[in-house]
Amino acid sequence: MSKNKAIVLLSAGHACVDVYQGSVAALVPFFAAERTYGYAAVSGIVLAASLLSSVAQPVFGALTDRWAMPWLLPAATLLGGLGIGLGGLFGSYALTLVFVAVSGIGVAAYHPEAARVARIAGGGGHTAMGWFSLGGNIGFAAAPVLVAAVMSLGGLRMSPLLVVPALAGAVLCLPVLRALAGSARFRGSSADAAGVDDWRSFVRLSVAVVFRSIVFVGLSTFVSLYAQQRVGGGTTTGSAALFLLYLGGAAGTLLGSRLAGRRGRVTVVRRSYLATIGAVAGVVFVPGPAFFPFVLLAAVCLYIPFSLQITLAQDYLPGRVGTASGVTLGLTVSIGGLASPVIGTVADHTSLQTALLPLTALPLLCWITTRTLSEPCSVQTGTAAEEEMSRTRR
Repeated sequence: MSKNKAIVLLSAGHACVDVYQGSVAALVPFFAAERTYGYAAVSGIVLAASLLSSVAQPVFGALTDRWAMPWLLPAATLLGGLGIGLGGLFGSYALTLVFVAVSGIGVAAYHPEAARVARIAGGGGHTAMGWFSLGGNIGFAAAPVLVAAVMSLGGLRMSPLLVVPALAGAVLCLPVLRALAGSARFRGSSADAAGVDDWRSFVRLSVAVVFRSIVFVGLSTFVSLYAQQRVGGGTTTGSAALFLLYLGGAAGTLLGSRLAGRRGRVTVVRRSYLATIGAVAGVVFVPGPAFFPFVLLAAVCLYIPFSLQITLAQDYLPGRVGTASGVTLGLTVSIGGLASPVIGTVADHTSLQTALLPLTALPLLCWITTRTLSEPCSVQTGTAAEEEMSRTRR
């Protein structure tokens, strides 16, 4: 199997998993409409998907540093789908939280090992990781459309149909796992990799990831409800805003990979955060139809650094690739989810605009945190895997 084919399959599988991250926010307006949940209640659902994930994802990352666990890719994909599929089926708020939390564990288990496999399959390059990350962005973008289509068939009681992408994702990863099965790098742990771990740079990068995650998850949780206030209309308007947010994320991921090849990863990361300040301010303050372009621009700016941060983290910790992947990918979802109930509570007591206002300042903190970072020495990890895949090419 060729490297490009492997990355395409892994990217498609990633899309099938991240549908379930996007589905949590996409289901928010339907929970609000059918069950009359307030801002705090719907943000609690987002928290349920993120709380266990915030602990589980770094743990899974540490485990994959010690033992290769490729079986997690199909198993975790199915778990993520089952949680969301059952989450809308029962009227109990407590059961909804439990099932959504189960989905969050599945997502947490998937990402560290999937990022390790993608790094091996792609030869350690940021372009390959960009394509892998793009799959996740496409899954996010598809979530509002998929959820809206399923909800139109009968509301939340039709949520078990949302399991279908998980079935597809579990199948898509199997050919790649078979092709890589003979590689020593694939079977071994990342602790075997050469290089010195730069924990200081990794921690600074992780702090920026935390700030970024609060902005993105805060927007993804409330942008559908906020769009209805700023533009008018019902759940269709909200789904359109959420789709633009996720679509902009996909565009930003591709743009980030291209820009990094010309200007360097750290430079691109810093400049994108400066641009994010104005874009998020536009989302918060601009009313009417002009609201939508700012949603798109904010997503592009927030996602330009996304895949670059993953490869930077992996290169800062060449001996802890699973941990690096678990923290950068995990914090993207988890810490933002932990902050969402705070935003929801403030919105319940003041207004949604007031609650979203602090999000305009966080990209500046991202820039301050990353402005002294330096480019790490890339670690070539994919040679053995590429040779193995070449021997198994059909």
